[in-house]
Amino acid sequence: MSLTMGTGPFGPKRSGEFNFDTSILKPHTLYFEDCPKRVRTFFGGETVADSRRVKVLHETGLLPVYYFPEEDVRTDLLEKTDHRTRCPFKGEAVYFSVRAGGRLAENAVWSYPEPLEDAPPLSGYLAFYHDRMDRWMEEEEETIGHPHDPYHRVDVLQSSLHVRVSVGGEVVAETRRPLVLFETSLPPRYYIPPEDVREDLLVPSDTHTVCPYKGVASYRSLKVGDTLIEDAAWLYPDPLPEAQKARGYLCFYEEKVEQEVEG
Repeated sequence: MSLTMGTGPFGPKRSGEFNFDTSILKPHTLYFEDCPKRVRTFFGGETVADSRRVKVLHETGLLPVYYFPEEDVRTDLLEKTDHRTRCPFKGEAVYFSVRAGGRLAENAVWSYPEPLEDAPPLSGYLAFYHDRMDRWMEEEEETIGHPHDPYHRVDVLQSSLHVRVSVGGEVVAETRRPLVLFETSLPPRYYIPPEDVREDLLVPSDTHTVCPYKGVASYRSLKVGDTLIEDAAWLYPDPLPEAQKARGYLCFYEEKVEQEVEG
């Protein structure tokens, strides 16, 4: 996420400055690089791709994507379709469905057999829609969400900042011992110990989201008087290793509540 997303150096809202004339930079950046990990993807009980020669494509405003050498993909499980798309930066993509275990993932795979001249050398590689496959593994560990970005980092640090969350003047949470989660190219997030949150104002929610770096988030709505604010806060009940310190702490959407942070 860090190179081409958010405030990253080639992102749409980069926060830093280069020491050269940035007018020479293209407004849309493509960066195609080797990945040292063994990467596998599975569908219908079959290993559809298995490679130690995977490439990662970083592209402005988009999440990273794995590209597998065609030789490392079970092409006998692929069925070419009539679907086509055209990218002004990469060229025309052709698509394949995956059939395995009596199931079909339509147009789940694409390739650029004749990429544009100034695009990376994408010919001979195949990419998969991450969410259309059953499972993904990097080395011997299962991953979720989307491919891990080698330039992405999560730091969870204990802080003594005074953080107050309120709705319509009523304090919902207040602490001087938050955890601050710093995540590459994203604004800091303040996670509050559950003991410092008015749990009587929290309402369970069925919403869940997936982060490949932090894990599966559960959500809570807020009921303050007659006001219901849906999915106002989230927490990670069983976080991935990078976010273990934040287990059970709550973080509030600044856009949905009034959050004051000292300084």
